[in-house]
Amino acid sequence: MSTVHKSGTFDLGARSVRRLGYGAMQLAGPGVFGPPKDPEAALAVLREAVASGVNHIDTSDFYGPHVTNQLIRKALQPYPGDLVIVTKIGARRGADGSWRPAFSPKELTEAVHDNLRNLGLDALDVVNLRSMFGIHGPAEGSIELPLSVLTELQRKGLVRHIGLSNVTSAQIEEGRRICEIVCVQNHYNLAHREDDALIDELARHGTAYVPFFPLGGFTPLQSSTLSDVAKRVGATPMQVALAWLLRRAPNMLLIPGTASITHLRENLAVAELDLPDEAVRALDGIATRSKAA
Repeated sequence: MSTVHKSGTFDLGARSVRRLGYGAMQLAGPGVFGPPKDPEAALAVLREAVASGVNHIDTSDFYGPHVTNQLIRKALQPYPGDLVIVTKIGARRGADGSWRPAFSPKELTEAVHDNLRNLGLDALDVVNLRSMFGIHGPAEGSIELPLSVLTELQRKGLVRHIGLSNVTSAQIEEGRRICEIVCVQNHYNLAHREDDALIDELARHGTAYVPFFPLGGFTPLQSSTLSDVAKRVGATPMQVALAWLLRRAPNMLLIPGTASITHLRENLAVAELDLPDEAVRALDGIATRSKAA
């Protein structure tokens, strides 16, 4: 029997989702570019995730590009009634695999239609506008124009809910003056904690926070403290890092990605991992030491 339900739930727009979800980015080829080496294995991971109780999948049509959305459609359509698929727009891929801003009204509109077509949907549950003022982290800049384009697509019924990604607190406030923001997706994990105050503020508003790179992304988390805690609680370091995130705030929705069924099962088993208070205190110190370094 699935244990994912033990992670709890939180509202994402009009739907309630389990706090342990799945991120599809790693299903594309190396560098999130091109097709996977083993497409059948990728399909199997998606089916296993949903069969295990995952009802929140994060994706984007610029993963591949088009690759992950086409895999999701092939693996899961017809989609379960409780499944929420969240996608992102605001970027495109160069022929060399580079990540480039795609913020014009034409590019944003085409991106929504690309996501609809490749996912095989009439409307997208949640679309995150991915700010590209800073590619490797949030940077200030007005999001009024691109967000207005997205709200117009929402009025046309192509998008149900809107979120933001890679944004600052000021951009979130600007966004709230234009439309309802149901989630924020930023870089956050045990060692990268610039959004601590923002997470608490969003929790007070009932807004979901979805950390990307929850396990470090292209530079996996490494810490002797993390390894020591994992040994004490009988889990892997990555399981402990995910469990810490679940405990961090009630509005935290996790989307760890993997192309391996074994790793998927390890990630989802975190729903049953209860960290003792002393372990949490030790883990909290990792970010402090990282800043000092």
